[in-house]
Amino acid sequence: MSIRITGHQISLTSAIKRYVTRKLIRLNKKFKHQMNFSCVLEVNKLSKKVEVTTHLPGKDIHVEVEDKDMYTAIDILATKVERQIVKYKKLHLIDMHSSRLIN
Repeated sequence: MSIRITGHQISLTSAIKRYVTRKLIRLNKKFKHQMNFSCVLEVNKLSKKVEVTTHLPGKDIHVEVEDKDMYTAIDILATKVERQIVKYKKLHLIDMHSSRLIN
């Protein structure tokens, strides 16, 4: 698993990097394939924005979240990405099994 964290108009502290890494490592446990995450943290005047992109076989997942607090945005982002990964796994398991039943 590799995680690339970049900041836009923000200096990345080690605490933020650890927090993002900890949240994304939990997501990697949901999916057995090697996952690579690209995370961008951005600060605007009143809001903080977090984006993450990961590539799965046959699909790319991209999620963006804006919030007043950076840590809250990271929490919401991790929840959304987790839902997307679970949805991806369910769809691909159904496709594999249904194609065997049809043939």
